[in-house]
Amino acid sequence: MDNVFINGLEFDQAALLKLLSLAHQIKAQPQDFAQALAGKSVVTLFEKPSLRTRLSFDIGINKLGGHAVYLDQQNGAMGSRESVKDFALNISTWADAIVARVNHHSTLTTLSEYSSVPVVNSLCDLYHPCQALADFMTIQEVYGDVSGLKLAYLGEGNNVTHSLMLLAACLGTDFVAVCPKGHSPDAQIVKQAEQIAAVNGASIMVSDRVEAAAGANILYTDTWVSMGSNVTLEQAKEVFMPYQINQQLVEQTGAQTILHCQPAHREYEITSTVMDGDKSKIIQQAENRMHAQNALLVTLLNNQFK
Repeated sequence: MDNVFINGLEFDQAALLKLLSLAHQIKAQPQDFAQALAGKSVVTLFEKPSLRTRLSFDIGINKLGGHAVYLDQQNGAMGSRESVKDFALNISTWADAIVARVNHHSTLTTLSEYSSVPVVNSLCDLYHPCQALADFMTIQEVYGDVSGLKLAYLGEGNNVTHSLMLLAACLGTDFVAVCPKGHSPDAQIVKQAEQIAAVNGASIMVSDRVEAAAGANILYTDTWVSMGSNVTLEQAKEVFMPYQINQQLVEQTGAQTILHCQPAHREYEITSTVMDGDKSKIIQQAENRMHAQNALLVTLLNNQFK
């Protein structure tokens, strides 16, 4: 395991399970971790708008006794006012870690190359590994052991799909991405996930047929339009409407758990009936962003918990 968390694969299965176990501990007994990051300062860099990521890191770091320093584009875009390399070199002279929510994965690789402190990917165009950690923490809360479960993701093959698929492969969860033609996840990442899954007794499947979600324990979706896209939700609706998570699909698949990373566009990718229904763990999943990220930061910054 490296001292970074960029694509989520820096942790093997044993390390991931240990990390998730720590997340459950932190959630159950927060008082035991109130000084886990005492004296530590974490810079959170944001190139994109955020609700859950910004608040869950900021409040979470505070709950651990640490200090979060928020840096957005008003301080000058990374790479234009000064280079990403210089951002990394300067920030790591003061801060104990860098958490970055960026437009391009290459920004993270440059940050981690020149930073002398841990770098955490809080979202990029290719991955969203902190989200996947929270997702699997939530799935553990519902099912206990996640190996052997079937997780079906419906919608746009994107950064969330990639991280969910890779973590599923690591933890032995069968994963199917159900996406319209032309909207599948990255083929190289799918191949990587297939190789990891084979070692852990799991399967990875990509299909454009909604029927592939049959028998899933968990249904998962995300917005049909990623941040920065020029496509409107109404335009996306024409392609994606058959992939909506609605009551009929829940009944057809037999799924017991519904997840969505949010922000959600109700009556588009998911209906309010399902989102607010008894199978939905969506708000629990949002809360777990903080606990999973706190476990990650404690693991990276406090040797006592390694």
